[in-house]
Amino acid sequence: MSLSHYDRVELDLKCMDMQVQLLTAANDIILQEEHKLQDDAVRATTSTDEDDLLENAAAAPRRRRRRQMWVRPWLLRRPLYGQYEKLMAELTAEDVGGFKNFMRMEPDLFHEVLARVGPRITKQDTFWRRALEPGLKLAITLRYLGTGNSYKSLQYGFRVAFNTISILVIEVCQAIIDEYSAEVMHCPVTPEAWKEVANGFYNRWNFPHCVGAIDGKHVAIRCPAKSGSLFYNYKGFFSIVLLAVVDAEYKFLYVDIGASGSGSDAGVFSQTELKEALESGNIGLPEPDNLPNDDQPVPYFIVGDDAFGLQTWMMKPLPHRNMSMEDRIFNYRLSRARRVVENAFGLLAARFRCLLTTMPQSPDRVCTITLACCVLHNLLRVRYPTAQVNAVDQENADIHEIIPGAWRENAANLPDMGHVFRGNTNRAAKEMRQYLVSYVNSAAGSVPWQQDKI
Repeated sequence: MSLSHYDRVELDLKCMDMQVQLLTAANDIILQEEHKLQDDAVRATTSTDEDDLLENAAAAPRRRRRRQMWVRPWLLRRPLYGQYEKLMAELTAEDVGGFKNFMRMEPDLFHEVLARVGPRITKQDTFWRRALEPGLKLAITLRYLGTGNSYKSLQYGFRVAFNTISILVIEVCQAIIDEYSAEVMHCPVTPEAWKEVANGFYNRWNFPHCVGAIDGKHVAIRCPAKSGSLFYNYKGFFSIVLLAVVDAEYKFLYVDIGASGSGSDAGVFSQTELKEALESGNIGLPEPDNLPNDDQPVPYFIVGDDAFGLQTWMMKPLPHRNMSMEDRIFNYRLSRARRVVENAFGLLAARFRCLLTTMPQSPDRVCTITLACCVLHNLLRVRYPTAQVNAVDQENADIHEIIPGAWRENAANLPDMGHVFRGNTNRAAKEMRQYLVSYVNSAAGSVPWQQDKI
């Protein structure tokens, strides 16, 4: 005789109720033992000597609030009603697009990440309880990264206690970093690798010898304890800084996360290992080479905005005062390459909206979460390079008109850094930039449509 669906559900509920009763009985025994141990500890630290009363009062352990229950019964019904066990199974079978929107990735990629990260986050079962499944941990983490919902909100959907979620999110983020960062996010160190990046910028954005676009953004955090104004930025909130170098395909080549929000782009960049390597020449950039259709050797460089200092390895736009037509064309050509990093940040924030919230974790944990988002962003760009095409700026192939990406239509985005720079610019950098101005306005380096865009 086969049971109907409702009979099976009723039977499962009865089994769960029996488990709850057993756990409740065991819970009472455990609580009684805990209370007895606490009472014994307090009595042991109590002295009748008047001279030791004050000292013992300060040294006595703080009495913990007694637990009301070991585990809430509705959490035990996770296999019957949890989002991971039920909703995600339905989405996998019936609505792949819904699964992608829910987890920010395709089902196939989710299972790949689970297979590789799972061994790092698997725990051992105990006599009292079974460990959470790695897939459940990964699903909760991806849902948090994708939405920024509070741990207590996730608790009711996935039926996992919020204090457990607060631990497993950081654990899974660190596992993702350890497993994938070396594969999908690494800074080039050889001339050949840098030239490959430069070819991407030249072929796609028509700017030669560019090996990356750099910019910085604020990630809002709750004010850390006893930090004063260290993390308080000029926009009026507390934050850490995400500084990144991006290639022509919107992938992060280098990230520096964790500087206090009170600094500027140039100030944060000056403290990074990247700048030290660029100044010392130990980063592996190619030797100066001829520009396309030209015979003048020019160094390879990164492009940034006005916040950064002009160097032979760092090009930025010309000042906007008294600009000639040639100057405006140069700024337009440079902005085509520099815009890539803005799009990368926009795409990152659109996928992982936890970065748009005020994150309540400590700065160290926010750094781990932010880095995990960058690693996952690169992983998605590698696996699905044509996904979310409409999310980034597009260019009309006929008239080269820029079509703003969907991320620009969303008012919520990562805030920009402060554009404050005071420093000396060396003469060689000025001469190099002026040569690039001449080059992009010459027959050798110009593009047919640049006059129409000014």
